[in-house]
Amino acid sequence: MTTAADRKPRVGIPYRTQTEELSNDRSAYEKYILAVREAGGNPVEISLRCTAADLDSIARKLDAIVLPGSPADVHPLLFKVGAHPDCAISDPRREATDFALLDHALAMQLPVLAICYGIQSLNVFLGGSLIQDIASEAGTQIEHQWQGRSKGVPEPFHPIEIEADSRLARMAGSTEALVNSSHHQSVLETGRNLRVVAQAPDGVVEAVEWLPDTNWILGVQWHPERLTGTTPLAQALFRELVLAAWKAPVQI
Repeated sequence: MTTAADRKPRVGIPYRTQTEELSNDRSAYEKYILAVREAGGNPVEISLRCTAADLDSIARKLDAIVLPGSPADVHPLLFKVGAHPDCAISDPRREATDFALLDHALAMQLPVLAICYGIQSLNVFLGGSLIQDIASEAGTQIEHQWQGRSKGVPEPFHPIEIEADSRLARMAGSTEALVNSSHHQSVLETGRNLRVVAQAPDGVVEAVEWLPDTNWILGVQWHPERLTGTTPLAQALFRELVLAAWKAPVQI
């Protein structure tokens, strides 16, 4: 936990992909940095090129973790199935970094906000599985994937239904919300201690929470980092993460 009253909680954010880090493409990554900073946190950039020892050293100085989105897909072998034809290329360095950070967060009871790829990574880390391609496997008419992104087509939005007794509902002030959507995979079987707390009308999982209250762990399938300037729920997600970081156990 942050011990000095005037120090902002340190929130670790791994790079989205090894390719983006190497090419210094920060266009998407910066949105997470800004969202944490605006919520009162001190964003800590985490390289995917860290050695295990360096990553452990960094993790010990963190007060919270944000797992960002990514154009990669979690490798299906990690949840013990074969690859779907439309499964994207995996990023082993991102997987290893996420899993090491999650291992530390659970051990030290640090708050975690997992976004898009992050919720999928969290779920697989905890023994869950994924729908590898919603369009071909879920038979839905809802546009979950941002198909026209490269052509300047506006980002799709769709409604979600939130469990009334969830942390997410308290933040939203409602059991309904409108969220942006840019993914082709989603949670299938939930991992250990995760509870589904929001779904799209077609049943696609949109949010999960850690069941015991010992850890503030929340995963969302949408992209709140792109909505913090316009959407109270997006602001609340990052603000509540930072507030939870003040209450996290003291790091040694």
